[in-house]
Amino acid sequence: MAAGAGLALLTALLAAAGAERDRKVSMQYNPGWNSSSVNLLHVQAAGPRDSLHYVWSSIGAPAVLLVATQSPSSALRVNWSQLLSASPAGAIWIDPPDSVVYSSAVVFTKLFEFSEAKPLGKLFYPTYELAEFSWDSLNHTLNRTALTARLRGAPATDPAGSFSNGSLEFRVTAYEAAGRAGRLPSLLHTADSSQLEFVLAGVAPRGNRSRFVLEVATVEEAGAVRGLRSQRSIDDEYTPTIFEVLSLVAESRNSSSTLGFLQWKATAYGSPSPRREDGIQCRAQGLQEANWSLPTSSVIQAYFGDSLGTTCTISALNVSFGGEEGEVYQEKRYLSWSVLLGFGEPPRDSFSPLVISITAVALGTPLAMLLLGTCLVLLAQRRRYSEYEPIN
Repeated sequence: MAAGAGLALLTALLAAAGAERDRKVSMQYNPGWNSSSVNLLHVQAAGPRDSLHYVWSSIGAPAVLLVATQSPSSALRVNWSQLLSASPAGAIWIDPPDSVVYSSAVVFTKLFEFSEAKPLGKLFYPTYELAEFSWDSLNHTLNRTALTARLRGAPATDPAGSFSNGSLEFRVTAYEAAGRAGRLPSLLHTADSSQLEFVLAGVAPRGNRSRFVLEVATVEEAGAVRGLRSQRSIDDEYTPTIFEVLSLVAESRNSSSTLGFLQWKATAYGSPSPRREDGIQCRAQGLQEANWSLPTSSVIQAYFGDSLGTTCTISALNVSFGGEEGEVYQEKRYLSWSVLLGFGEPPRDSFSPLVISITAVALGTPLAMLLLGTCLVLLAQRRRYSEYEPIN
């Protein structure tokens, strides 16, 4: 569907869903396939008038396919023999096809590691190609009550032994209603979004002061384009010392309205139970239209087919973690980065009633004291003048 028509329908559907607030979320692992040798997780968030589909997979590079439909009963269809073949185009579709109003995808392609080797500059180590990782069965971590799942992997070949006591994980959380995550960075979410947590735990760095960079690629159909927004605020109530929120939004080329987004705060954390002092610097760099083809990701190729290399737009962004010296990961060997994925406009933080009350008291008390003092001075002067008796 054209992005313009899809935008109008998507906006109307999400507005209607917002009025209803909640969605019914279901999770399916490898629907229609009995083997756990590959991972495909279908998360469907159904509203009264629409459905949002998230298809997570580690077949090839780890990726998520996001599809919004105007039917609450729309369904994911998978031709497994074709999906696992050398030509997966057309193996995944949504039924009925004409219910689809918007489709997009996010692919996690590479993990870079480098260290600052002064005076020579940055020293890069061999890249971790995520399409070449070996992944555990996601079914073992699937929790349909908590609406969570974990995709855990390591390089199929690891000559340096960096992953011998460590792993890379993608942790998925789906939502039925609006709210806020309990752990830092305490991202605000709606029922039109899901959260992904990227975790690097126990992986031995190959340098004394290693830093890591995650490459994230997005796929948009014709008529849509990705852009990076930065929003700064003086409010750090929910994420102490962090004042910047970044959003990688998909917009229609014909308007400024938003179709979908990735959103995160400019921080990562170096602990499984993050506190303010565990913060790790997080930067987004180099958003650009990619002039290279995506690494193998069968789910994306299966859905977009031939349009992936023709009419679709592929953009790439690097997200880096760590300060100039990289001491935090070196010390704790733990890295966690949370990002929200969803449809429509990304949620916006606002001052809570508590902060508004405190601010009102802080600003209002001095003003009230000033007014009271002025009144007392005027009253005293008036009283002094009224008590003065002139001499005849």
